[in-house]
Amino acid sequence: MKRLAFALGRPGWGWWPVWRRNFLVWRKLLAASVLGNLADPLIMMLGLGWGLGSLMPSVQGMSYMAFFAAGSLCSATMMTASFEAMFSAYSRMQGQRTWEGILHSPLTVDDVVMGELVWAASKAWLTGSTILAVLLVLGLSSSWLALLALPVAFLVGLCFAAIGLVMTVLARNWDFFSFYLTLVLTPMVMISGVFFPMDRLPAALQAVAQALPLHHGVALVRPLVAGQWPADAALHVLVLLAYTLGAWGLAAGTARRRFAG
Repeated sequence: MKRLAFALGRPGWGWWPVWRRNFLVWRKLLAASVLGNLADPLIMMLGLGWGLGSLMPSVQGMSYMAFFAAGSLCSATMMTASFEAMFSAYSRMQGQRTWEGILHSPLTVDDVVMGELVWAASKAWLTGSTILAVLLVLGLSSSWLALLALPVAFLVGLCFAAIGLVMTVLARNWDFFSFYLTLVLTPMVMISGVFFPMDRLPAALQAVAQALPLHHGVALVRPLVAGQWPADAALHVLVLLAYTLGAWGLAAGTARRRFAG
């Protein structure tokens, strides 16, 4: 396995052709892709929201359906970004060797990594925005503040896409991703306040959850859905940005080392 390296890269517009290439390929498979990315989170949101919501009339001043929908917006965005940045990007890097072909053009490794990052975040934003649209259509939020969940969803997508790309440039086979999915993403969903309030957790687990990026996304989106300005909003945004920049630097630096050797 290549050693981790850190390099923020040189931002420019070289990422745009990579993003556009991925978009044009995705557009040909639009129906299947949209169904795959949206069906599962929407079924979870509606099924659990209505089912458990009938047993819990109110959670933190919200209906359980609205409470869970806000958390689901973040967790679904996280999953879409992670799967695109890992499985799809790894397929383009290793199986199809698309990255290798791109690198024969004037574009650089930094351009490829940035293009994959923004593309995965864009797909994740589509998932989050669709869940928000369903949430609004069902009348679960009537505040204009809920629309601010859209830029938050993109930031959450960037954050988890960057982390996913670190996994991709480190991976040597498909099985590598199962460790991250099972040992990191799944527990993160369980303890970050998606399904129930975090204050129900033991203090030690609360401390762990507060250090994880998903918690900060949920802490921003849920108050917005409820029509309130999030407490410590700047802190939550800064944490998500820090994760994004740190993971992007690791992904770009390690990708350079991988393709150099």
